[in-house]
Amino acid sequence: MQNKRENYTEIEGLYDLRQVLTHGETIRHCAFQAVNFEQCGFPMENYRFEDCLFMGCYIPPRMYFTMDENCIVLPRVKMPFKVFPNRLYDAASLYLHYKPGYHETWYTCYDTINYERYMAMGKQTSDIKETLCRVLHDHSIGNALEQFITDYDEKDIVAVMGGHAVKRTDPNFRQIVEISKRLTEIDKLMVSGGGPGAMEAVHLGAWLAGRSEAEVEDALSTIGVSPTFRDPGWLTHAFEVMEKYPHDPQYHSLGIPTWFYGHEPATPFATEIAKFFDNSVRENYIISIPKGGIIYTPGSAGTFQEIFQDAAQNHYETLGYASPMVFLGKKYYMEETPIYPLLEDLQARGKYNNLILKITDETDDVIRSLMDFHRPYHQWSGQSSEY
Repeated sequence: MQNKRENYTEIEGLYDLRQVLTHGETIRHCAFQAVNFEQCGFPMENYRFEDCLFMGCYIPPRMYFTMDENCIVLPRVKMPFKVFPNRLYDAASLYLHYKPGYHETWYTCYDTINYERYMAMGKQTSDIKETLCRVLHDHSIGNALEQFITDYDEKDIVAVMGGHAVKRTDPNFRQIVEISKRLTEIDKLMVSGGGPGAMEAVHLGAWLAGRSEAEVEDALSTIGVSPTFRDPGWLTHAFEVMEKYPHDPQYHSLGIPTWFYGHEPATPFATEIAKFFDNSVRENYIISIPKGGIIYTPGSAGTFQEIFQDAAQNHYETLGYASPMVFLGKKYYMEETPIYPLLEDLQARGKYNNLILKITDETDDVIRSLMDFHRPYHQWSGQSSEY
């Protein structure tokens, strides 16, 4: 994939490299990521590189003499994880070597190996090589994430927050699936923390976009055999649904999990997965990229943190404007954990400004709130049957 970012052209594969090399013998302002120059088929000693970045590339020794003093070379580093990933993860890459139905393969897949190393080295390790490689990895994943979302109108990106403990058999799980499916079908990019529970429901709904009600029911029945990620077969049943109901390639969803909470497996239903080591980096993306609004379903400490982080962001209009905060679950957010009346009170007293608040139990209300924010005078406005 080739993408223009500021004054650097990003080159992430041999095809893009060859395209650049055919345009002249002086290459300027290019960022090469995980590219093997030995395989490109061009005599690299005939080129001159000016102000270029080389991140995790295979560079023939003779090529170093073709670089000017403004070039930066970050060499390949041998680690269990890819230090310079040039694309987002997906189920196939994150669960590489996992075979559905064979639980023992869980321990040999890419995701598990990385998590076990992460814990062995320490979440807050003092090993300078480890910390550097984690930062470089997260920078590359962040870059890939930012490239991916450029294909969307920023107000078409919507997130759902909620608890990892929500069971696949819970009515709340089913409702999130329906909301996500319907929003995906009207071209929203659905985002979550990429884990189990409410987060998985978001991506299952997006995965099933375009499918019939009967197919959704069958998928829910299949995964419902293992209600939580601690139950045997949780991942196997997810892969069964994915094989039986391949997702429509026009629909995508973005999961943003972290190895910081690596005991919670990433849902394979997310078509794109931006998995980070640094949870603070991950949390910033979860809150900042869904400029179309965030839906808050019942959760606990992590969800509460995200609510107030989002409220502060909206108060200061950090991203240029405030976005909707839609709370799904009146009893939960009004009585059991009365965050909603607190936000209303704080806004009424001027402690918060600019908050766009909505609370409801109804699927149609959630969708209408988000759609009215983006295109308030569209013909579908107020007509739930249109979406």
